[in-house]
Amino acid sequence: MITKENAPVGWALLISELEDAKEHLSTLIENMHQDSEYDNANLRIDLGHVFAHLNRAWHRRDIREDLSDVEWEKASQFPADIEPL
Repeated sequence: MITKENAPVGWALLISELEDAKEHLSTLIENMHQDSEYDNANLRIDLGHVFAHLNRAWHRRDIREDLSDVEWEKASQFPADIEPL
């Protein structure tokens, strides 16, 4: 895995994905608490957004620089090299 010392650009991008996932998850939770009309469609969209950030974070863990457009699309998908617990 990259570190702040050996890949500062990649590290910043990795941390940014995790921070974005955290922010969107917090918003999702708040919306579920406050919006009595929050439904399955909203949850699907909001969780999909959170997963996309988490998936890119997983894919970025070894990448020192930014992703190309093709890599971005691939990295947004659920990783095939991780098993859910």
